[in-house]
Amino acid sequence: MTTLSDLLQPVELDLETLLTDLRSLIGAGHPILQAAAEHLFSAGGKRLRPGIVLLISRSLSSNGELSSKHRKLAQITEMIHTASLVHDDVVDEAATRRGVKTVHNLFDPRVAVLAGDFLFAQASWHLANLDNLEVVKLLSRVIMDLADGEIKQGLYKYKAAQSFDIYLEKSYCKTASLIANSSQAVGVLSDIDTDNLKLLHRFGKKLGLAFQVVDDILDFTGDDKQLGKPTASDMASGYLTAPVLYALEENPSLSLMIEREFSAPQDLQQALSIVRNSKAIERSRKLAEDFARDSRDSISWLPDSAAKSALLNLPDFVLSRLY
Repeated sequence: MTTLSDLLQPVELDLETLLTDLRSLIGAGHPILQAAAEHLFSAGGKRLRPGIVLLISRSLSSNGELSSKHRKLAQITEMIHTASLVHDDVVDEAATRRGVKTVHNLFDPRVAVLAGDFLFAQASWHLANLDNLEVVKLLSRVIMDLADGEIKQGLYKYKAAQSFDIYLEKSYCKTASLIANSSQAVGVLSDIDTDNLKLLHRFGKKLGLAFQVVDDILDFTGDDKQLGKPTASDMASGYLTAPVLYALEENPSLSLMIEREFSAPQDLQQALSIVRNSKAIERSRKLAEDFARDSRDSISWLPDSAAKSALLNLPDFVLSRLY
């Protein structure tokens, strides 16, 4: 089975350099914040997002080399992603991330919030130093979207009447915006035409949405060890995802359990049974497959290369987590 490491092999050395550079970029002068950031960068994350930036950069490079600005964009992308994880963990009160203690658990919530803010500020500063206003706008939009997605997620907790469009908006803001806008930003730095810039954005958007829908399916089909959290924990927390919304269409009685926040005995187990015994998982899988196909189709125009092959295989890799 193809692993993410296999797919990122064309930029393996670039990612090693990126991690070394990230540690130096956060600087000395803020010992606790530096320790928090070092803890995060040592936690063994997948580096998927900067990997995508580097793969697209290599795909568009005429001489096979990466410019310093493309490398910096990959670093900024990972900084923004990591900062968002720190804040997410505080909001969700998560004890671990990637198998290690979260920053707020290792230090305290105040330090965690400051560490996230510090990384966002560092990312913004390095972004400004790229001296490209269009790229600044794209990545600044991501930071806005991340906050907007988190707020929307909180506002719509246990709201059974929310529309499917609201779910897709939240998913885009929280998961897909960074991949979409950083993918487009690579194209801006590579000076490609407007139509292909839109296709790069579409590639990242659809890949991110496929990734999120797969995560939402696994919340019902995975086991506790695979997920690193209890099964159906998102639904129990009031976060209504594709499987729940599809199940609601088939069985409106589910809304009563959601609106009372699963407070009655057996509510959660009954809700879980309704989702699993409906066509919700099947429909959600079809949705993820559609997003993955659209993502793949959006980059068919890239010049043939090892990097392009890796990018074309990413949507299938995302889907493979279901099987």
